[in-house]
Amino acid sequence: MTVVKNICCIGAGYVGGPTCAVLAYKSPDIKVTIVDLSEARIAAWNSDNLPIYEPGLDEVVFACRGKNLFFSTDVDAAIQEADLIFVSVNTPTKKSGMGAGMAADLAYVESATRRIAEVAKSPKIVVEKSTVPCRTAQSMRTILEANSTSEIHFDILSNPEFLAEGTAIKDLLNPDRVLIGALQTESGIEAQNALVDVYTHWVPKERVITTNLWSSELSKLAANAMLAQRISSINALSAICEATGADVDEVAFACGKDTRLGSKFLKASVGFGGSCFQKDILNLVYLSTQLNLPEVAAYWQQVVIMNEYQKKRFVRNIISTLFNTITNKKIAVLGFAFKKDTGDTRESAAITLIKDFIQENARVAIYDPKVEAEQIYMDLSEPGVVDTQKQLEKNIQICQSAYEAADDADAVVIVTEWDEFRDDQLDYEKIYAGMKKPAFLFDGRLLVNAAKLRQIGFKVSVIGKNELAGTA
Repeated sequence: MTVVKNICCIGAGYVGGPTCAVLAYKSPDIKVTIVDLSEARIAAWNSDNLPIYEPGLDEVVFACRGKNLFFSTDVDAAIQEADLIFVSVNTPTKKSGMGAGMAADLAYVESATRRIAEVAKSPKIVVEKSTVPCRTAQSMRTILEANSTSEIHFDILSNPEFLAEGTAIKDLLNPDRVLIGALQTESGIEAQNALVDVYTHWVPKERVITTNLWSSELSKLAANAMLAQRISSINALSAICEATGADVDEVAFACGKDTRLGSKFLKASVGFGGSCFQKDILNLVYLSTQLNLPEVAAYWQQVVIMNEYQKKRFVRNIISTLFNTITNKKIAVLGFAFKKDTGDTRESAAITLIKDFIQENARVAIYDPKVEAEQIYMDLSEPGVVDTQKQLEKNIQICQSAYEAADDADAVVIVTEWDEFRDDQLDYEKIYAGMKKPAFLFDGRLLVNAAKLRQIGFKVSVIGKNELAGTA
C-alpha cells in the first residue's frame, strides 16, 4: 500500500497555501512543500506578513513553517521529492477564443502538468485541487503519459476544495466533507486510499467521501452553482418584498424552517462575489451548451443575470432616493472585499456599484479594513486607459476609516458585511452628525438595525425591506 510521506503543492494561492498549511499542521509526519514561480509570493509566505488574510492562518503557518512546512520557488526539486503532488493553480475564465467569458482557462493546469511529466523521475500521485471542468483529469493523464517514460506511472485524483473565504481555516480543520475521486482501477483506488489516509490524520473517516473521478470533478461546479442559486433566489424575492411590503428576513426565516431547504445562504444582499460562484456557474453554462442542453444552460445563466440585476437595482434605488441624481454628491462606500473576513475583491459587488456611481459623476469615498488602495485602483481601472489612477482620483477617495469616508457625505452605502460596520460597533450618531442632511443610509447586507438608525435621523433603505410596510 502507498504511504504518502512527502507532498508538493504547485500554486501558493488562496487554495494551495491554506489547504497545505493545515495539512502540514495536522500531519507532522508528512513533509509539505508549497511551490510557486512567483518569488514575491513565496517571499511573503516566508515572512511575518503572509500574502493572504484568513483568520487563523498565521497561527497554522507559524506553528509548522520550517519544521515540516516549506515554501519555495524550486518547483523541480519539490516535484522530484514528492510522493503526491497537488495541482492548485489558477483557472480563470477565458477572456478570448472559444468559450470566452464562460469556459475555464486551463493553461496553468496544462503547464503544471507538463512540468510534472518533464521533471518526475519516480511514480507520482497527481491531485487536481484547482476547480476544473469535468473530465480535465483525462487531459492531464494524456499529457503525463505522452511526455514521460513508460517506466514512470502516474495516478490522477480529484480532490476539489469547498472552502469559504473568511472561514477557510475552520473549514479545513473541521470540514463538512472531503471529496476524493479516482479512476476505479486497482492502481487508482490504491492512490485514492493513500490520500484518504492523509486526511484521516484529523478528519473523521465517515466525512471522507470517495467517488469516481468524474463525479468528484463535477461536484465542485454543482455545489457552487447550487449555493449561488440560493443567494439569487432570495435576492429575486427581495425585489418582490420591497414592492409588496413583505419583509425578506421574515420570508427567509419561514422558508428556512423547511428542513428540505435549510437556512444557509438565504440571506439577501447586494449580490454574490468571489472567485468561485460566477466562474463556476458560467463554466456550467458552457458545459451545458456544449452538451446541447440549451434549457439547462439558460437556467444557470439566469442565476448570473439575477446577480447583475440585483446590483443594478440597488444602484437605481440609491439614485432615485437621492432625488434622481448623484452628480457631484459624495457617496461613502463601506466595504470593498466581496465579503467580510477576507481581503479578496474578485467579482466584488462594490466594483460594479462604484463604477456605476462614477458613471453618474458622483464622488465616491471608499473604506475597507483589509483591502489595499492599490488593489482598489486596479479593480476599478478600465483596460487601455492611460494614467488610470490619476483618472480615478478625480472621482474616488480611499479612506482610512468609516468616519473619514462618511464625513460630509450625502449617503452611506454598506456593501461588505464587516462586523465593524454594525450599529453596535460603529458610532452612527457621530457619522450622522458629520453628514449632509437629509442623511441617507443604504444597507446592502442586512447588517444594521434600521429602526435604531432612523431614530438617530437617518433615512434608511434596507435591501429586501420596505420601511412603509405595515403603516398603510
